[in-house]
Amino acid sequence: MRDARSGTAHEGARLADWTTFRVGGPCRALIDCPDAAALRLAVRDLAARGERFTVMGAGSNLLVADGGLDRTVVRCADGRDPPVREGDEVEVDAAFGLDALCAWCGAAGLAGLSFAAGIPGTVGGAVAGNVGAFGEQIAGRIAWVEGMDARGRVNRREPRELGFGYRRCEAAEAGWIVLRVRLRLRPESPATLAAERAEALAFRAARHPDWRRVPCAGSFFRNVAPTSAAGRRQAAGWFLEQAGVHGWREGGARIFERHANIIVADGPDPRAADVRTLARRMAAAVERRFGLVLQPEVRLLGFAPGR
Repeated sequence: MRDARSGTAHEGARLADWTTFRVGGPCRALIDCPDAAALRLAVRDLAARGERFTVMGAGSNLLVADGGLDRTVVRCADGRDPPVREGDEVEVDAAFGLDALCAWCGAAGLAGLSFAAGIPGTVGGAVAGNVGAFGEQIAGRIAWVEGMDARGRVNRREPRELGFGYRRCEAAEAGWIVLRVRLRLRPESPATLAAERAEALAFRAARHPDWRRVPCAGSFFRNVAPTSAAGRRQAAGWFLEQAGVHGWREGGARIFERHANIIVADGPDPRAADVRTLARRMAAAVERRFGLVLQPEVRLLGFAPGR
């Protein structure tokens, strides 16, 4: 381990130790950045040296292959700089936790993020994946996003320039890295927002595993788009249930008993390959039954195309 201006570098880090799935092999090095300023330095340093790298947040929506990654991973999470409020708008660092931001806004009497209660990960990751729940998504709250390209050049973009779609952001998919976000919210009673947060957390606790104790990454597949044979957007979990996947297991991976779209890795020797194989079996079952092709919501790293 060595300290750098751009964060703390861990040589040969085992990525299982940095993701909520807790599986996955090593990378060349992992640079742990506590804020966007450190992230900027890390990316610029790596770009100047011509090194390959991948940026991640808190690792809550990743499945890394058992063989790991032959590149550096830049992690930007655990941000402690508090959000900055200006009227009904809030600026926040990409490293700040999404659930922590939801709680902070609720206490400040700012509404618009209650849907994010209990969702792990960072604000930067939430923007990159256009995170949402209960029919809402973070793109609808964004005033602008400050980010940079893979060479470290920084600019600011409005939502219409980012290519938001369901659980996606075209700019992020093209390699643009989120640094800082400004959100437009609205005033509301903190008591009302506390009640909304409690309701959302109770809903998640009843249906989802606690990712702090159970290795998982939440819903594995995206919900089914309304342009498909589903007719309207429907939960992927419903199609999986109808396809009869409950109780399925593959090595150290199994389907969570209360949610057919969640895979947990809790066997005696879980591997990323077990999770990937189980996911492929699940998708194949839905395609056979409904003719629908499920798309992963979890980001896959280090897997060969089609594997």
